[in-house]
Amino acid sequence: MSEMHQIQLKIGPAAFRIASAWRRPLEELEALYRDFPSPTDNSVDFTVRLEPEKPWRRYIRPSVHIGGDFWLPDAAPLPLAQGLLAAEMGMNLQMALGWRRHLLLHASSVEKDGKALIMTGLSGSGKSTLSAMLAERGWRFMGDEFALLSLDTGEIFPFPRLISLKNQAIAAMQKVVSDSRFGPEMKATPKGDIRHLVPPKASIVRMDEPARPALLLFPRFGYAPELREMGQSEIFVRLTQASTNYVALGEPGFHALTRFVDKIPARAMDYQSTDQAEELIDDLWSKLP
Repeated sequence: MSEMHQIQLKIGPAAFRIASAWRRPLEELEALYRDFPSPTDNSVDFTVRLEPEKPWRRYIRPSVHIGGDFWLPDAAPLPLAQGLLAAEMGMNLQMALGWRRHLLLHASSVEKDGKALIMTGLSGSGKSTLSAMLAERGWRFMGDEFALLSLDTGEIFPFPRLISLKNQAIAAMQKVVSDSRFGPEMKATPKGDIRHLVPPKASIVRMDEPARPALLLFPRFGYAPELREMGQSEIFVRLTQASTNYVALGEPGFHALTRFVDKIPARAMDYQSTDQAEELIDDLWSKLP
């Protein structure tokens, strides 16, 4: 790694070293993560490497291969212009494949009054946009990629990385957030158009503070507003599918998820706009014990 540029980042409980053959992706990371701390003792949980797949790809039509402690052998490289996306994908990949200190749920989460709202669903369900919008309306942003469920206490721990906005969500958030909090817009990525948003500073300052889970939602965008009850068996199965480390954790993961499903009220939520979703959420929230 002697020829690699490097930075270190702490996001919630996880510390990362990102090493890159090119300076540009790290400059973009440093700008967007400017308010985040570095690991205090210079030790990290994971290393991400951004390297050319072939030596000449460093200079000729440069393309970024995502490597690190954990990597996918069949992952296609990204163009250097999407190096920031490659770094973010690399950090998410390390968490998904290597984290064992919490049960990981592919979900967004926000907090109010010490209680956490968790939202999970398929890509396109709008959970990232909802969590970003709620964070601008008085909630504390805790994460839009992973919700970290404590195996012991059942609390949700924050992982407030950059908010990954896609396609129409970019314009929606640009109407309510200063341009200084946005990263570069990347067109025609494998996930569509993407622009990263820096979480509110208060969320970053409080990223070591867990919250008690109080409500679980399965949002679905593009349908007439409605809330529906769900059976516990369906909820359990859908959450096992939404977890990247449930199988690896074994019995502790099973007990943590069982306790979560038993105790936390859950609803399926259809909506057609963030205002509709917020109205439904506020109504549910007001009825919580």
